[in-house]
Amino acid sequence: MTRSNAVVHGHRHSIRLGARVLIGVLVLVGILMLIGVGVVRRDADSLLQSGSLLELLGVSGGAIVVVLALVGVYSVMVDFVFWEGWMQSFPDASGLFVGNEEKRSEHRHFLVYLDGIHQSEESHPPRVQEFLNCLESEIAKDSLLVKGIEAYTITDVGLRAASYSRWFWQWLFALQEHHPNGFVQFVCAFCIQANNVIKVGISSDRRYGPVMNYELALKIARRLEQLNFHPSHASRVVLVGYSGGAEMAIGTAEMLQKLCCSPVQVISICGVFSGNAALESIQDVAMVVGSKDPVAAFGRLAYPGRLSLLPLTNWNRWQRSHCLHRYLIDRMSHNGSSGPFSVAFREKVVAAICSELERSLVSSTAG
Repeated sequence: MTRSNAVVHGHRHSIRLGARVLIGVLVLVGILMLIGVGVVRRDADSLLQSGSLLELLGVSGGAIVVVLALVGVYSVMVDFVFWEGWMQSFPDASGLFVGNEEKRSEHRHFLVYLDGIHQSEESHPPRVQEFLNCLESEIAKDSLLVKGIEAYTITDVGLRAASYSRWFWQWLFALQEHHPNGFVQFVCAFCIQANNVIKVGISSDRRYGPVMNYELALKIARRLEQLNFHPSHASRVVLVGYSGGAEMAIGTAEMLQKLCCSPVQVISICGVFSGNAALESIQDVAMVVGSKDPVAAFGRLAYPGRLSLLPLTNWNRWQRSHCLHRYLIDRMSHNGSSGPFSVAFREKVVAAICSELERSLVSSTAG
């Protein structure tokens, strides 16, 4: 074994050991918290009568923190478990698109939609599905819209059907949907959303992000392979990311471009992203933003790498050599009745996406 391999294996061993210790500690703390909750529940009347409501709230808050920590450990470790091959299912990228040379698709442009952190399964919520139907009807005939990609899991299915953790997520979903206690429903929904938020955070991390971004790029490439994508016929792949899906798109773009051997373009809708991702080979990035979107505005502050005060970040270096195209939609917010999927604004968002697709196509042809 070479010295470099020994160093790599030593680093992997330390990561695994540290993760096991952390999981053990968190499980122990979780058990103690559950015991504490049981005691509080038994003596709830006396606690409330004695004015100890703050103690009850503190215990509840502590339980949420412990559960959130467990979800965070799960989100990080499952990527490395998959990467290490412990599931014996890590796909081989060397043979991608080989069988599609004869049966290649007639489409030349492939739009891949990556949803926000609300996504918990392959199917999209009704309002998002209506938006995608509208977009699908407006894009050119030689373009294909790829839907149903779960950006926050490793395998090709959503959390409910993930073979390695199906039981856990199905249990959480069942509690969220059917438990009579509103607080329990809230905690379960919080955990599901927390998993996706943590995934966005991992994607933006310089240390662990490349692992997860490569896994997502490989997932997208394999879906394109199923749709008879072939580099010799395709003109480009366009990643359309909403909210946290914009971070997944930007983090994945360069790796996907290498896997697909075709230009990759990124369009963010109300995007929340870090700007830490490597974008040197990506030519076109566009942003569809709302003038009243507080979430995207906060995302820019939360990720200082996008601030002009730090000129050496990946994002600012990319902007010095490329032109960022922004499509501002007046009075549009981040979600709900004034969000990009609402009846009031979805046609404007679709029009902005189609304008960017046309502009980038003309630009690449002229170049």
